Amino acid sequence: MSEIIQLKNVSRTFEVKRQIIKAVDDVSLGIQEGEVVCLVGESGCGKTTTGKMIAGMLSPSSGSIYFRGKDISTLSKDEFKQYRLGVQMIHQDPYASLNPAQTIYDIIATPLQHHGFTRGEAQTRARVRELLQTVDLTPPDDFLEKYPHQLSGGQRQRVSIARALTVNPSFIIADEAVSMVDVSIRISLLNTLTRLKDQMGLAVLFITHDLALAKYFAWEGRIGVMYLGRMVEISPARQLVERPQHPYTQVLLSAIPEADPDATRRKTRIELRSMDVPSLLRLPSGCAFHPRCPVFLGQKCETIVPRLIPQKDGGAVACHLVGEEKI
Repeated sequence: MSEIIQLKNVSRTFEVKRQIIKAVDDVSLGIQEGEVVCLVGESGCGKTTTGKMIAGMLSPSSGSIYFRGKDISTLSKDEFKQYRLGVQMIHQDPYASLNPAQTIYDIIATPLQHHGFTRGEAQTRARVRELLQTVDLTPPDDFLEKYPHQLSGGQRQRVSIARALTVNPSFIIADEAVSMVDVSIRISLLNTLTRLKDQMGLAVLFITHDLALAKYFAWEGRIGVMYLGRMVEISPARQLVERPQHPYTQVLLSAIPEADPDATRRKTRIELRSMDVPSLLRLPSGCAFHPRCPVFLGQKCETIVPRLIPQKDGGAVACHLVGEEKI
């Protein structure tokens, strides 16, 4: 199966108070057609910036991004248009991502008409109804003339998903797409995304700070863990959950509560050396995780930046401990 998106040594810097910060640092990642990859990490680790670069909303400061084998910085005007249609983003905030002055019909009909996917009012209305049914907003006629403020958060996010599907994308970036809706409907939204992935053959990059959600959504795919702009571990989801290699991944998994309260109480939580997340303006030398790492090695961790090394089991880990001794 071919790769639809590939990142090669991609970095992105920003200038803040006359200082340069590296929001994403030397990230390489390939995502295949129809694959689900979740990016997980604390706020500020570079997940959203990575997603925006893949979507073409930000340009890399260094490195290259490829869409179907072509560097997006070298695409012709027509090729770039196909790339931008093929890669769509579902934003985190369903309250801010929809135009409050437009009806649900107008929100979905506009891209259909603008890009020539439908012709005439009748065909457009039929396609809008079909898309609303696809994202489980039924009966669709109940939603066509409503405005975003008349819908719940979950319904708005389904409209956002329907809007992303209007241009027949092959790759969806879901940026914290369920974090601002009620917990009771998060799984329903994830199930909708899973069904659409299977039916339409979509590749999905799911960005979240919640490893439990990533575990649920990407169980048949892969999970990548980011820390302060760098990828520290990426593996098939089952393997990462059952045999985490990087200490940071182990800490995140130890903090997930179990369904059984007794099991949660018995679970051993890994204690960090420090609870303070370093600032991107003053990154630690060597491995950025070393001030907090529970298995800190000393000078090696303080001075040498670990590379993301492929493992025999198909994963890749950036840690000096991996391959030297069991964590």
